[in-house]
Amino acid sequence: MTADSPAIRGPVVVSGTDTEVGKTVVTAAIAAAAKTRDLRVAVAKPCQTGVTAGGESDVDVVTRLADPDTAVTLASYGPPLAPTVAARLTGAAQVRLHGVAKEIRNLASHHDLVLVEGAGGLLVPMGERNWTVAELAVELRAPVVVVVRAGLGTLNHTALTLEALARRGVRGIVVVGAWPVEPDLVHRTNLRELPELAGVVPESVGGLSTTTFREAAPKWLTPRLHGELDISEFIAREGR
Repeated sequence: MTADSPAIRGPVVVSGTDTEVGKTVVTAAIAAAAKTRDLRVAVAKPCQTGVTAGGESDVDVVTRLADPDTAVTLASYGPPLAPTVAARLTGAAQVRLHGVAKEIRNLASHHDLVLVEGAGGLLVPMGERNWTVAELAVELRAPVVVVVRAGLGTLNHTALTLEALARRGVRGIVVVGAWPVEPDLVHRTNLRELPELAGVVPESVGGLSTTTFREAAPKWLTPRLHGELDISEFIAREGR
């Protein structure tokens, strides 16, 4: 992938190397950056788990930070578990891959960009017959934004995720989900080694106001993700 790759459009899946890596805030950042380009943006969460009564869902967070044109959750389960496990424990119906793909294609028919945020990592079972985010990306012929950690272990986890995508013919785009204010040696050296890097989102930006978040988001992402970040310059500065 080169610096002059076109900006993402249509359905785009957002996954990660693990849970709690910053997928939701990265989804919001991409949505906010795209909105500054006057694009119509939709955000969809096929399966939400682990939200208590009165708590914010992932779609709620994205809506608060980025104010996309459309934001929907297709299925929600209480237990903080993999979606198929949570559905089974609560006796709820599991979502079907083709049903989710149909909903996403419908959103894509009247939006410029549809961000589809997965649950956990790339191969977490999401619904009926244990379909995964990887299978959804294949079904939609969509690239996958892979949100990764900044610290120790991320090179291996990132390589495994990108390899799994490549075997399926899916493009992977890497974004660091929570760049520390004071990076250590491991963070700086990892930054130089991460492949397909197209964004670095600072830690703790999820508490910003909508206005501040939307103004800042393009600075965290390269033009590939509708931002203005020069990733080579960032690596040269932060990777020392």
